[in-house]
Amino acid sequence: MSFDAIYSTGASAMRAQVMRLDTIASNLANANTVASSENDAYRAVKPVFETVYQQTETSFSAQVNMAGVVQTDRPVDQRYEPNNPLSDADGYVYYSNVNELEEMADMMSASRSFQTATSVLNRVSGMQQSILSLGQR
Repeated sequence: MSFDAIYSTGASAMRAQVMRLDTIASNLANANTVASSENDAYRAVKPVFETVYQQTETSFSAQVNMAGVVQTDRPVDQRYEPNNPLSDADGYVYYSNVNELEEMADMMSASRSFQTATSVLNRVSGMQQSILSLGQR
């Protein structure tokens, strides 16, 4: 694997984690939103990633691409709040299905993955600097 391929793979991994953090931020921002119907309630979203491998005669690379975003299938939280201005005719309001604890754990995992990709790229840069310094001796 060439240095360019390593940089490209590391950069795609970092982009994937940024997209993951974006969906987490969206979920956390909408964690306590209320709707007047189950269909209008916010549903947590999760990114779906795919790995794309490319191989030529002289090199091999892997990229992480975002295939899309899917809504979670966890049911929304229905609560009886007849005094809420958004309550339906039966007095129910519908809260998002975001699990804040799960989102925070996912955020920590995405952050660590981003740090790992950064560490890999820093090490590759250090290797390149070492190779360049060999020519100066």
